[in-house]
Amino acid sequence: MSFFENTRKPVGFSGKIMVAMMNFGHSAMAAWGLHFLHSAPDAMVLDCGCGGGANIKTLLKLCPKGKVQGIDYSAVSVEKARKVNAGAIAAGQCTVQQASVAELPFEADQFDVVTAFETVYFWPELAQNFREVYRVLKPGGTFFICNEANGETAKDDKWTQIINGMTIYTDADLKVYLEQAGFGRVQSHKNKKGWLCVTAQK
Repeated sequence: MSFFENTRKPVGFSGKIMVAMMNFGHSAMAAWGLHFLHSAPDAMVLDCGCGGGANIKTLLKLCPKGKVQGIDYSAVSVEKARKVNAGAIAAGQCTVQQASVAELPFEADQFDVVTAFETVYFWPELAQNFREVYRVLKPGGTFFICNEANGETAKDDKWTQIINGMTIYTDADLKVYLEQAGFGRVQSHKNKKGWLCVTAQK
């Protein structure tokens, strides 16, 4: 397995390196994208594909009276995310568990916000996965997607060739899948770096 395969599912020592790199390397993109997320201080938030937990930490600051839960199907990611957010976990404001977006371990209508940073590229069945997100969101809740690649530049092809199982979606692609899952009010934002942020409402 190549080192870059660890972006899809970090494993072993090289996975630990990748998770640490992602926490640092994606911070600017995440900060840009979060300008388009308007969440209440007491929001219940789920971060799908939480990686090393850096975005959970940011979301806890945005929702200081709420709770942020994270899931990732990589045990390495879960371990790192728990370390990064140990204080919030001890305080009962955060949980992180190993799980897949294909079958979210939550009751329906649980969350005000579901976030997905740099992860939908690797979701196996996008339409079905989006329906799972829709299920766990409260009516009126927001699904927030933030990607470093928007499917419109030549460099995107390079990554899909390096990383097996990676698909880069345009905002138009995501809108179709989101609407198929039942979402409405789909909005997209892009910048000169090729970053993409999409929000949708249940």
